[in-house]
Amino acid sequence: MNNITEEIKKTISENKIVLYMKGTPESPQCGFSAKVVQILNDIGTIFISYDVLADPELRSGIKEFSNWPTIPQLYVNGEFVGGCDICIELYEKGELANILDN
Repeated sequence: MNNITEEIKKTISENKIVLYMKGTPESPQCGFSAKVVQILNDIGTIFISYDVLADPELRSGIKEFSNWPTIPQLYVNGEFVGGCDICIELYEKGELANILDN
């Protein structure tokens, strides 16, 4: 197992809510990342984020780790929740707040 995989595992196990995104929450670099940040802020969620654009190894590593081809990626309690579309769907159903709270 390579270092980036270990790093991702450590990060998601030590932090309740982690968002891998393009850019930062203050300055998202893609519309999908911006949307997920907007949803998390709307729910009032405290989360940490990692800018995959600043780290090419992380950018490819997170896609491999989750077996998910796109960014952003949201992790809660060490589990992959999904990307933008899944987050929007869960949010609109009112389920995302429950996932984040547990």
